[in-house]
Amino acid sequence: MLIKVIGAGAGGGLPQWNCNGRNSAKARSGIPTVKPRTQASVAVSADGKQWILLNAAPDLRQQINETPELQPDPDGPPRNSPIKAVVLTNGDVDAVAGLLCLRESQPLTVYGSARVLDVLAANSIFDVLNPDLVARKTMTLGMPFAVEGPDGPVGLSVEGFDVPGKIPLYLEDEEKGTGGSFGTQVGDTIGLKVTEDATDKHFFFIPGCSGLDDPLRARLIGAPLLFFDGTLFTNNEMIDQGLMQKSGDRIGHMNMSGPNGTLALMAPLGISRKIFIHINNSNPVLRDDSAERAAAEAAGWDVSYDGMKVEL
Repeated sequence: MLIKVIGAGAGGGLPQWNCNGRNSAKARSGIPTVKPRTQASVAVSADGKQWILLNAAPDLRQQINETPELQPDPDGPPRNSPIKAVVLTNGDVDAVAGLLCLRESQPLTVYGSARVLDVLAANSIFDVLNPDLVARKTMTLGMPFAVEGPDGPVGLSVEGFDVPGKIPLYLEDEEKGTGGSFGTQVGDTIGLKVTEDATDKHFFFIPGCSGLDDPLRARLIGAPLLFFDGTLFTNNEMIDQGLMQKSGDRIGHMNMSGPNGTLALMAPLGISRKIFIHINNSNPVLRDDSAERAAAEAAGWDVSYDGMKVEL
């Protein structure tokens, strides 16, 4: 199974267009220890020919242009694509806006939870993906399914499962609930288990998560490979840097550090390889030479970057 990170950053990427924070400023000026990153998405293939995308970032057009594996076959017809399906983990802008780049009457399949597909259905702009060519299929959480493109199965199966998270920020006013839930329901934030059918090799993709509960902990014990939410290093870093008056808890993301952070809570789980993805422009681990990067690596974590390749 071939896995390629085509985008490693959180919403806005690095540098973010209007951000003059330390990381964005260094990335914009070309400092080699702070590599630019587009918004989070991963491409997966069983055969190197048919690919599925895990989330469709707003930067998808750029990501395709920078990823030869995702470009049209030069010996194929005037319009063709190796991208056969997209699997969505949430309805955030940075997970679904890239679907708009996949218009122009190209057949493919879009998978999402009922909650996420309802978000697409409620916004007619997504109808630019011709419904006669682009199937939308609902994932039943906890039930693995064979991913199918327009020509049939692609050799990969996916299981979606609920993880602690939060409704997208842009829906909060519309669906605000009580007790601080902001309308969050099952299916708003999910993780994925992706399996290669021929070998049963698998990995987990969880780019957004607000906490490690008992079901998720049990699921991840002994995992061969995990891509996990790396949004923030500390809960209040965006507040401390003057970038946003919201904590990680408030926006639905775990932080890496501290006794209740990812580094500490994941350490006992025996995961063979751990990779942070969806890394916010405020996070100091984005600097190759930072103490925070050293701490993450000492705890056995890699920090993903655009173009990173992994093979299982």
